[in-house]
Amino acid sequence: MERRVEESGLGWTILRTTQFHDLLAQVFQVLAEPPVMALPAGVADQPVEVAEVAGRLAELALGGPVGRAEDMGGPQVRSLESLARAYLSATGRRRPLLRVPLAGAAYRGFRAGHHLTPGLAVGKGTFEEYLAARFAGARPGR
Repeated sequence: MERRVEESGLGWTILRTTQFHDLLAQVFQVLAEPPVMALPAGVADQPVEVAEVAGRLAELALGGPVGRAEDMGGPQVRSLESLARAYLSATGRRRPLLRVPLAGAAYRGFRAGHHLTPGLAVGKGTFEEYLAARFAGARPGR
């Protein structure tokens, strides 16, 4: 899709970001339904606050086309396991974690960190801050 935009002949701006906090929370919600929480082994993530990305997009929209804008990532690169544990704690759930090795090129890319941008960790809001705001008052033992 990006290539089509770039080759369109029109002015364009593309901002790539790491995954939003909301996406991880939704994934963990599904993964926490069974009694054991299975996670892809050896994968890290760098979640970013959606409002911070929206602010950057608004800044970019006010200016002229810049082509590929500098990537934007959350403040911390963390293992999926540590992020899942934070989610479970915030939601009052207890689940054993099972690290599952997966196959395929996409999984290899995630294990290699191709979806991360540690040198551009410009986001400020942490995953724990997001969880505290979203799940304030979660019932223990769910």
